[in-house]
Amino acid sequence: MKVILDCDPGHDDAIAIILAASKISPLDIVGITTVSGNVEVEKNTLNALKICDIIGLDDVPVAQGATRPMVKKSEIAEEIHGETGLDGPNLPLTPKKAATSQHAIDFIIEQLHNSAEPITLVPTGPLTNIAMALVKDPSIKKNINEIVLMGGGTFGNWTPAAEFNIYVDAEAAKVVFESGILIRMFGLDVTHQVLATKETVGHLREINNPVSEFVAELLVFFMQAYKDHFDFPGGPIHDACTVAHLLDPTIFEFEHVHVAIETKGEHTYGMTAVDRLGVTGREPNTYFATGLDQGKFWRLFKKAMESYSD
Repeated sequence: MKVILDCDPGHDDAIAIILAASKISPLDIVGITTVSGNVEVEKNTLNALKICDIIGLDDVPVAQGATRPMVKKSEIAEEIHGETGLDGPNLPLTPKKAATSQHAIDFIIEQLHNSAEPITLVPTGPLTNIAMALVKDPSIKKNINEIVLMGGGTFGNWTPAAEFNIYVDAEAAKVVFESGILIRMFGLDVTHQVLATKETVGHLREINNPVSEFVAELLVFFMQAYKDHFDFPGGPIHDACTVAHLLDPTIFEFEHVHVAIETKGEHTYGMTAVDRLGVTGREPNTYFATGLDQGKFWRLFKKAMESYSD
């Protein structure tokens, strides 16, 4: 399966990239595109390049994208991800590879037009790049297999109503969810069930390769951030759910529902209105993840990390 990973790394974005590039993965990563989100897009791009260096992903292009949301001012999450967006591990100061000169939006459009087979888009940050590509060239829709995204939920983590990725650019999310493209949504309802704990870190350190140690260091910082800000017993590795599903579609459970994006509410901007009971009568537009097989997820996670020992 050909995929474009659109992200704002971000501890959990980094883990998603690492899963996608592991030796157990059948995914063909066409490119990695970055967007303003957890931190500024320039930092997210540096982080993506450094992750590629760490896991030896030398031949995958990285394209920098939108510097701000479509309409509103930027908002970042340094309190969760730190000043660099990847605080915790000791990262190289300068990545070995450079980003392409092509803007991420144009990269996405070009790859979709040139691919002989449909491409799956995997956005794990705000949806600005995806929405702007659809606005700029709606004809790309015919070659998008599906959009497998992390965002939203029936409750929020940035406001009481809104999850961070959707809140940062709700107008972009509205474009995507109203596009008619098949969407598979991993919101907080399911990602908060995927908690990395001290036990997870211990298992990673037992694997004892440079990538598993890097992920362990990521999780130590991320778990503490979630302990400090939300009193969580572990760190939810939200974005990894998207890639785990692509590697093993039997892990997660879904409901086919209609999801609408709120862009006007004073207290509800960025809310994903998930119609689980069918009260609106609107046609379903989203496969909404509700649960998972924990054993399958963590066995897959472990195998992916072990594959970097080879």
